[in-house]
Order: sequence, then structure tokens, then C-alpha cells
Amino acid sequence: MKYVSTRGGVEPVSFRDAVMFGQANDGGLYMPDHIPIVRDHLESWRKLNFSELATEIASIYAPDICRERMSKLFNDAFSTFDSREVTPLVKVGDLYVLELFHGPTLAFKDIALQVLGRLFELVLEEQDSKLNILGATSGDTGSAAIAGVEGSSRIRIFILFPDGRTSALQELQMTSIQSQNVHCIGVEGSFDDCQQIMKSIFGDVEFKSRYHLGAVNSINWARVMVQIVYYFYASLKFDRPVTFSVPTGNFGNILSGILAQRMGAPIDRFVLGTNENDILFKFFKSGQYQLGKVRATISPSMDIQVASNLERYLYLLMDSDGERVNRFMDGFMNSGFVEVGGGNFADPTIISRRVNTEQSLKTIRETWKESRYIVDPHTAVGLAAAKSISGNAQTVCLATAHPAKFPDAVAQATGGSPPTHPTLLALDKTKARKVVLTANEQSVREYLLEVITGC
Repeated sequence: MKYVSTRGGVEPVSFRDAVMFGQANDGGLYMPDHIPIVRDHLESWRKLNFSELATEIASIYAPDICRERMSKLFNDAFSTFDSREVTPLVKVGDLYVLELFHGPTLAFKDIALQVLGRLFELVLEEQDSKLNILGATSGDTGSAAIAGVEGSSRIRIFILFPDGRTSALQELQMTSIQSQNVHCIGVEGSFDDCQQIMKSIFGDVEFKSRYHLGAVNSINWARVMVQIVYYFYASLKFDRPVTFSVPTGNFGNILSGILAQRMGAPIDRFVLGTNENDILFKFFKSGQYQLGKVRATISPSMDIQVASNLERYLYLLMDSDGERVNRFMDGFMNSGFVEVGGGNFADPTIISRRVNTEQSLKTIRETWKESRYIVDPHTAVGLAAAKSISGNAQTVCLATAHPAKFPDAVAQATGGSPPTHPTLLALDKTKARKVVLTANEQSVREYLLEVITGC
């Protein structure tokens, strides 16, 4: 299997290269040259634990990495989780919740980023080389990426985040890390500003190559690949097709589910839940993709207007036509508005729902009252979206973060004491360190050069 750019402007590369390059040099995102169909394996896969299943799926997508080494890598990565199942299913009322927050930083990003950090180390060791990771986060990606590489002698990591727009605990999980290879950059702007700066820097091929830049955001194919695993793992627990409800910001999480479905996982459809930043809700209602102003909400990891991984979905939708994807993305970047299907677009496998702050708080409150189960405000979006649909399929809602990461919102909703977690209680505010830069590509470049070159 080889990897091609969604914009069709570069030659196919190996899995290793797709991981290390992150973003393709033509500005596109890497995708496998075909989607493997695995229906013949489903019955045997039902018997596997999470790490074993991950090895089976990764062996298909990463043929250039020894299966034995991949198995060890997954076992090491998931040994950091506090649940033997890695992603346990919990019955909550008439629905199931897939808990994705049992990793080191209590967010679903840990599942892929504990793996990605080890993949980087594996390749860097083979090449006897070093890497400078540049990432952008709306909340959870940053701390999860840092947890995957902190202390590495071969990797420096630079994380851009919208200063003052993540939760206090999300910021502290990043900025309190003392490892000298970790650099946290608060940007005076939105997550979209952070993401655009990052993608623009990666678009400078000469700069990217000279300073050995790599990506941890979900533009990196390896993250999407690993997330495919828990869609198979959960859906194979049932004897009929499943509906997944996914709280969605950057579209990477739900994209992994779409790919799992195309591979043959027993998935009926998806419910896509957004908060007030509803660009994806509108797209799946009308085919219109229109840039709006980012609004701050109680679910900050979803406060996004430009969803990077929609490009991969468009690549699938447009039958792998890179030129067409390129025109679409250029049109959006130039005007802030494009559409597919003449305004009549519909995907029968995706139902979109918009959930506002009031509805999120109500869902947290009612879920606690009815089931004695606490959810964070992002998971609440998924639950509220799921409850708004009808159908016979079993519904599984993705719980993307531990509720203790958002104590204020949970306490506001329930009227009780805010939830806690030992990992978060151990954070030391006095050790927090960050630099704050303007939302300007040049200022970020200058900071990167200062750290990387020492001048």
C-alpha cells in the first residue's frame, strides 16, 4: 500500500514517509491509495483485544513496518492507559458510551498520540536523525502529543494553542510539563489561526525540510489510522450494525469512523454533533461550506470553523480526484465559501445536529440525574445529538474527554461539586511556562528558528 495526496500533486509515498512528512508538499493530506475491504476478517477479529486488533489493522496500512515491532509498539502505547480494555463500553440509559479518555491526559487524542510518538521514535532511531514537531491544538491534542514525546532526546515539540481559549486545565496540562524538549506557544487568536499558521509553515517545503518539521495533528495519517481501531472494536461487540454519535470539531475522529465503515465494519450510520461553531452541521445539511467567526463555548475543543480532515472526506466524495479537491480547497481559502451538489448535497450515512450551550448543560444534568453518569461538555454534544434521532440501530456515543477536565461546566450543569481526577490534581500551577505570540506566521517562524538553531 502507498499513500497519495488528496490534491494529487506529489508522487505516492510509503507509510513511513507519510507519517514523517505529515502534510504532503502540495498542501494536501495523505490518504491510502485504496481502502481495504476486511469483511472476511470480522468474525475472527471479534475475539481480539484492543492491541491485537490494532496490530491487525495497522499491518494492512503499514506494510513497511515489521508486524512484530508494530505489535510491541501498540502493547507499549496502551499499557499507559488505566483500563485494560483501553476503550471500554458503558451502558448509559438506552445508549452506550465508548469511553476514550483512559489515557495519560484523559482525552481521546491519547489513543493515537501514544502510538504516533512511538512511531516517530522507531523511524528516527532507524535513521539516526531528529525531528521538530509542530502542532496546533484547540485543547486536548497538545497535552496528548506532549505526553507521547516528552523527554525524547530525538524530538522537540512546539504546540500552538489559542491563548486563553482552552480550559484552564487543558492549558495547564501542556504548560506545566518541565521537559526541555517541550515548547508551548500561546497564540493571540483562535484555533483556526493556530492551524492556519501551522499549515502555512508546512507548506514551505524548503523550510520544512531544512528544519526537519513533523506533524502530530490529525493531518498526520497515523492518527486517523489508529482511531479506526476503536470503531471496529466497539461495533464488533454487537450483533447488529451500530450508529455512532460523534462530537465533531476538526472532523478527524468521525473520518476514522467513515473509513472503518468503508472497510466493512458493521456500522449503520453516524450522527455528527457540533456546538455553535456549526460549519460542519451546515455543510452536511446543504453542501455549503462557509467560513464563520469562531465562538467561544463550554466545549472549547470544538470551537473550530475550518475542519482540516474534511479534505480527506471530500477526496472520498470526489472519487479520488485530486484536481477537483484542489479547486475546492483553493476556492474556500480565497473566498470563504464553496459548495458541493449545487446546494442539494446529502450523505445518507451522516446525520448532522447542532447542539448549543444550553442543550449541552441540560444533557449533562439529565444524564447525571437519570443514570448517575457524568459526561464532559463535548460528550454531551454527542449524547444530545444522538437523542434527537430515531431508529432501530444500537447507538454508541463517543466520550472524548474525562469530565474532570471541565469542572466548571459540569458543576454548573449538575449543581454539585466539580469532578476531580488524580492526574489533574497533581498539576502544579507554579511550574507553568509558555511564550505568547501574535497570530502571525512570521513571529512563530522566528521563535522556531530561535529554539532550533539557538540564535
